[in-house]
Amino acid sequence: MNLENRRKVATRIREAADALSGKLPRSARHPKGRNPYAHIPSVIKSIVGESYTTAPDKLFDDILQIIDYCEQNPF
Repeated sequence: MNLENRRKVATRIREAADALSGKLPRSARHPKGRNPYAHIPSVIKSIVGESYTTAPDKLFDDILQIIDYCEQNPF
């Protein structure tokens, strides 16, 4: 992904993570609480198959939709 798109995605991840702070369900694997700043990139990687930084530009809109979904549906 080109630098401009990576920056836009990173900004959107920060905004969504700020909104998710304290809203992610509890997990026994995360006794101190879940980190939304790590959650969203891991969801992107699990769906796309690679980090948003290495994903092709054609997936830019799809990645933004994944971020929106994560923000609207904390899981």
